[in-house]
Amino acid sequence: MSYRYDFAPTPFGDALAVFSDDGIVSFDLSESADPGVPWLLESVSRRLGAVPEATPGAADELTEALDSYFDGEPVRFDEHFAFDWRLVDGFSRSALQTVCTIPWGETMSYGEVAVLAGSPGAARAVGSACRQTPLSVIVPVHRVIRSDGAPGHYGAYPERKRYLLDLEREASAARS
Repeated sequence: MSYRYDFAPTPFGDALAVFSDDGIVSFDLSESADPGVPWLLESVSRRLGAVPEATPGAADELTEALDSYFDGEPVRFDEHFAFDWRLVDGFSRSALQTVCTIPWGETMSYGEVAVLAGSPGAARAVGSACRQTPLSVIVPVHRVIRSDGAPGHYGAYPERKRYLLDLEREASAARS
């Protein structure tokens, strides 16, 4: 198996996009102003058991789709790109695959995702899967909210979740 990486710009900064022969294996927003910090690549390399090769241009198609998404187009990334789920297993994978089915501009509670993923009562596990997803943004975990309608967190960046929810809500309203 070979791995390659490139960076894709987002409104939150550049994201590290890692690809395997099977698809996108990781899309990780840097928590630093410098997306090239070695620890970000080290972290994914450790989880993969291999060091991805820098491949400028590898994320060009993904960047185009992200540009459309951030321009308010209802992009469903799993319909345009193969996801390589090797960094996620068990219920977390089921939960994240269920999250991919939440339509653009809509939300679902952690409990609702748990039911659809086959484990009623596993709302906290859904929250953990969302928090630990290796495919931030392109798996729309921002669409998973608390049962009281509050957005909840988005890792350490709840403002990013609010931004994404507002983007989709406003774009959906403009389309109506």
